[in-house]
Amino acid sequence: MTLSPFFLAAIVLAAEFGVQSTPPPAGSIVDSYGRLQVSGNHVVSSSGQPVRLRGMSLFWSQWMPQYWNGGATQWLTDDWKITLIRAAMAVENDCYLSNPAREKARVETVVDAAIAAGIYVIIDWHDHHAHQHLTQASTFFSEMAQKYGSEPNVIFEVYNEPIHSSWAHEIKPYHEEIVSVIRQRSDNLIILGTRTWSQDVDEAANDPVAGSNLAYTLHFYASTHRQSLRDKATSALAKGAALFVTEWGTCEASGDGALDLIETQRWLDFMETHHMGDAGKRGRLRRHWRASCSREAARERHRLRRGVPHRRPA
Repeated sequence: MTLSPFFLAAIVLAAEFGVQSTPPPAGSIVDSYGRLQVSGNHVVSSSGQPVRLRGMSLFWSQWMPQYWNGGATQWLTDDWKITLIRAAMAVENDCYLSNPAREKARVETVVDAAIAAGIYVIIDWHDHHAHQHLTQASTFFSEMAQKYGSEPNVIFEVYNEPIHSSWAHEIKPYHEEIVSVIRQRSDNLIILGTRTWSQDVDEAANDPVAGSNLAYTLHFYASTHRQSLRDKATSALAKGAALFVTEWGTCEASGDGALDLIETQRWLDFMETHHMGDAGKRGRLRRHWRASCSREAARERHRLRRGVPHRRPA
């Protein structure tokens, strides 16, 4: 009798943490790949196969909550054939910090739907100042790891986009604290944000967070971030860091300007070559389903399945 990767991983997790995971639908991506793990500078399946997940990121939870539901997740799985969805839970601006129960419920709705659909799901602490919210983040990830840490579908993204904070003195210590919280309940993949809107992956690779099953966040917007950012990513990979593109878009980092489809293709080829998982920008969803909500340049030009960025400096 041959056991699937999922059942082998479930046995290990049950023995280590005393918990049971939900069997994924037969034939689903999670049934095929099982619990993800980092091997060298790649994210691989539970049996060591290279993994190339493709998916979507939901928009900030406080601004487009109508798509944080099981129906939307299932539709994306069936129609767009996504294998990954990112639950970008907003933290500031009348979000988790002021209403944790509401925002946590939205995350749980999406996670439960992803588990039912048999796809992977990123639980994202969508914050630019997470190191200033260590206590709240610790509570949140402790609860999420306790509830979902045995599920092979679940990936933890603990700091969306640090801006100009120090890697050595603020971002890395924050990661170390949150990783230790999650590891009390789960061995699942954890993705760690990097400095300058998750672009300075080479800096993180020079001074990595200790531990196993850790990857680093890389974000790009094709009209702004080009070969120089790919060079940073190549440097990080050469130093042994695994990278995961949890957010990207086709136009400028400001949210304006023309789409650069040639540069987008270069990025797609780069991610394919290096087996990087990716979740297209959450703004894509709002243009597809409610175009009147978006005034960004990309809305008027192309109906691609990847999004435009939230307004911010390049």
